[in-house]
Amino acid sequence: MAQSNIKVAVQKFGNFLSSMVMPNIGAFIAWGLITALFIPTGFFPNESLAKLVDPMVKYLLPLLIGYTGGKLVHDQRGGVVGAIATMGVIVGSDIPMFLGAMIMGPLGGYIIKKFDQFIEGKVKTGFEMLINNFSAGILGGILAILAFLGVSPAVDGFTGALVVGVDWMVAHGLLPLTSILIEPAKILFLNNAINHGILSPIGAEQIRTNGQSILLLLETNPGPGLGILLAYCFFGKGTAKQSAPGAAIIHFIGGIHEIYFPYVLMRPLLIIAAILGGMSGVFTFVLLGGGLQAVASPGSILAILAATPGNAGSYVANISGVLVAAIVSFIVGSLILKTGKQTEDLDEAARKMQEMKGKKSSVAGSFTKQQGEVPASVQKIVFACDAGMGSSAMGASLLRKKVKQADLNISVTNTAISNIPSDAQIVITQEELTPRAQNKVPDAYHISVDNFLSSPEYDKLIDQLKNDHTTSKAEEEKRVSAENNTDSNDGLLKEENVFLNQHFSSKEEAIRFAGSVLVKGGYVEENYVEAMIERDNMTSTYMGNDVAIPHGTEEAKKNVLRSGFTVIQVPEGVDFDGEKVRLIFGIAGKDGTHLEILSGIAITCSDMDNIEKMVHAKSAKELMAIIQRN
Repeated sequence: MAQSNIKVAVQKFGNFLSSMVMPNIGAFIAWGLITALFIPTGFFPNESLAKLVDPMVKYLLPLLIGYTGGKLVHDQRGGVVGAIATMGVIVGSDIPMFLGAMIMGPLGGYIIKKFDQFIEGKVKTGFEMLINNFSAGILGGILAILAFLGVSPAVDGFTGALVVGVDWMVAHGLLPLTSILIEPAKILFLNNAINHGILSPIGAEQIRTNGQSILLLLETNPGPGLGILLAYCFFGKGTAKQSAPGAAIIHFIGGIHEIYFPYVLMRPLLIIAAILGGMSGVFTFVLLGGGLQAVASPGSILAILAATPGNAGSYVANISGVLVAAIVSFIVGSLILKTGKQTEDLDEAARKMQEMKGKKSSVAGSFTKQQGEVPASVQKIVFACDAGMGSSAMGASLLRKKVKQADLNISVTNTAISNIPSDAQIVITQEELTPRAQNKVPDAYHISVDNFLSSPEYDKLIDQLKNDHTTSKAEEEKRVSAENNTDSNDGLLKEENVFLNQHFSSKEEAIRFAGSVLVKGGYVEENYVEAMIERDNMTSTYMGNDVAIPHGTEEAKKNVLRSGFTVIQVPEGVDFDGEKVRLIFGIAGKDGTHLEILSGIAITCSDMDNIEKMVHAKSAKELMAIIQRN
């Protein structure tokens, strides 16, 4: 458990570092293009336009990073104070202060956030603007001075030591050994943190002095991943072999290295192929004098060519390094695939990849099994989730409304995955749960969604169903009758269970708060709270539209004493695996008595205008009224 927590903490830290840089990649590219075009050794040397190069790398890029880092912590005010604080490290050094910006930006955001929390509710009416402006200015100024006097010299020394170390490794031919760390770190989703948090700042300084940097090729080289995917094209099996060609195109041309991670996870020994391929590529870059004059992001061969200095020798060196890396990883990967006997389960590897990443992967959908057409004469659609009390109930409510509006008499129900009826024709689940649902009812047509509140899959399905449907009216009437006969739940949403203007440092803290409300209200036993944490770890309870609905696992239903809700407003938001959540609905459901009000919540939250109204509601009654109108 301790090792798992450390891994998650490292991944979150790495994601945070990269989140400061990734939104500003366009600025890095602009600087790289201007450098490539107009410096004395560029494509079109121009002394006047070349004056843009130094101010951009010294002032613009660090300020953007500092502002973004502060904004990640405390929105606009955090960004402003973060930028002010970053100015201190910029002026205090002669080198580009990317690392300094990554320190002072978030620190500035954190300081002003804590100040705002301290004075919340204590400022007299009419003085808000005065306090806000002066607090940001005073705290930002103090941080800038501290950065100038202390942080800047420290970062200067640290960066200098790193540059000396890199130069020493290059001089002694040891730079290829960095692949021993970089390639495994990529599989652990620390690629952006390594590239943009460590290599890019040092590389920018090398570009200023030497015109190019080999460091910018260490992580971005697509050769190792390409070789592994090509090995699967020839020697893989089943779905892995069939999907490898498409993955190779996405990886090599699109630059999305994440696409090949599941293929390595299927055969962990392939990390050897990635390491040897990376080492061979770096050795080639060093031997032939390769390097880039701008950050290449994403790691596409097109981005690498665009950032290559404009001379034949550099193109030969960089292309050769990529090809050598691909050839070596292909040969080693082929030997591993041909001699190994491990079963290749790409779906399982993709799920493992998402667990390691700690949030939803943008490419995981590329590995899901392909299906045929929507079945004819659909009579039963089932939404399924782990417990059958939360996300599936909301999704079913929304689709049921659309089915009714389309005048389709089709039964739409929800259940736990373990209870999916064998006669279900269409099963809808969150992406992470689809494989489990497929195992339960393999003959059904399965639809994966990542946003239960506003998925485009709903309208797409309705359009398909309009063309061909026959209906079991008896079954539909039975379902409607059952819903109408549920116990009255007018008292489920109570004013004392609505909490406004809450702040949480993590999703676990938010879920525990929601669980404690349910415990104090007598809705659940205390161990239900841990089941809520477990349920969210299994599959995120983020529903889309800035809404999360934490609830317990299927096994924890026995710990529910009676149905109840809590509504928690989090105006600044709390991170749920990379998604910002501003409204939290804690749920305890027993015997289906919560389904009617949950249906109303789902319909209300499917409209972002309603979300904004609830987020900015000034009283519990005002927030409840928005829900009850639906």
